[in-house]
Amino acid sequence: MMKDIVKLGLILAAFAAAACVGLAFVNQATEGQIAINQEKQLNESLKGLFPEAEKFNDITKELTLADPAVKLEAAYLVERGGAPLGIAAKASGNSYGGVTTVLVGLGLDRRIAGVRVLDTKDTPGLGANAAVPTYFVDKTSKTTFPGQFTGKALSDPFVVKEDIAAITASTITSKAITKIIKASADAAGARLEAIAMAPPAPADAAGGK
Repeated sequence: MMKDIVKLGLILAAFAAAACVGLAFVNQATEGQIAINQEKQLNESLKGLFPEAEKFNDITKELTLADPAVKLEAAYLVERGGAPLGIAAKASGNSYGGVTTVLVGLGLDRRIAGVRVLDTKDTPGLGANAAVPTYFVDKTSKTTFPGQFTGKALSDPFVVKEDIAAITASTITSKAITKIIKASADAAGARLEAIAMAPPAPADAAGGK
C-alpha cells in the first residue's frame, strides 16, 4: 500500500514538473510575441505621427520629464534629410484602471503632431474609450479623445473640460492621459529648443574643402 502511494506521488510530481516546464515555454513564447507586437505597434504609430520621416533616432537619455508621476519610456528625434522634424516621446502614468502608455509627437512649431494611446487598462466602455478609434468626444467632427490634441500649442492650458474635451463619465482617465501628454510634450519642446540653440557641428577637414 505504502509503495503504491509513493509510486503515485512520484508520478504526480513528474507530471507537475512537466507541466511547469511546458508552461514556462508557453510563457516565454507568449512574451516574445507580445514584445514583437508592441514593437510593430510603436513603429506604425511613429510613422503615423510623422509620415514624412526618414529616421527615428533614439534620444531617450536626452529627455527629462518635469513631472515625477510620468515615466518616460522612450524618445526619438524625428529626421528627414538629416534635418529634425520633431520629437516623439513614449511615456506612461497611472490612470483610473492602472498604467496607461501614450506616444506624443511634437513638431518644430511647438505644436502637437499627434497622440496615440498605445496601452490602457481602464474600464471598457468608459476610460478605455481613449484608445477606441470609433469613440468621438466631438461627434460632429468625428474627433477622438487623442485626436483633439493634434495641432495644440504647448502654450495652451491643457485643462480637461476647458480646452480639452473629456471622455464621457471618465474625467479621471481624461485628466490622467492629458497629464502624460502635456509632460511629454513639454519635455520634447525643451529638447527641441536646446537643439535649435546648439551651435552647428564643425566640418571635418575633408568636408571643409
